[in-house]
Amino acid sequence: MVCDDLIFTSRVTATARAKGLTVTPVRSAEDAVRRAREAPPACVIVDLHTAGNDLPALLAGLREVCPTMPRVVAYGSHVNKELLEAARDAGCDLVLPRSKFANGLESELAGWFS
Repeated sequence: MVCDDLIFTSRVTATARAKGLTVTPVRSAEDAVRRAREAPPACVIVDLHTAGNDLPALLAGLREVCPTMPRVVAYGSHVNKELLEAARDAGCDLVLPRSKFANGLESELAGWFS
């Protein structure tokens, strides 16, 4: 999970843990690619508002180091429609407004990993 919001990251990791899943928080695209090189993920969750986030570099790096491309779930503010659309155009598998991401976390998280 690429996110610099510690409280929200804690919520996602706790939800994942309760479902028997592991979410490893990182704070940058570079860190995510470095982690993916060590252990290819099934899913990468990206907060589109993470400071300094370079989504195209993240996706390119994942394609380079992962034998099969993980599912990429991105979320951001519903008022920033351009950012959400840019994430779709960049190739994210699922792009959600933050509220929909948060509301669906409990019911959808395991599906994002399969």
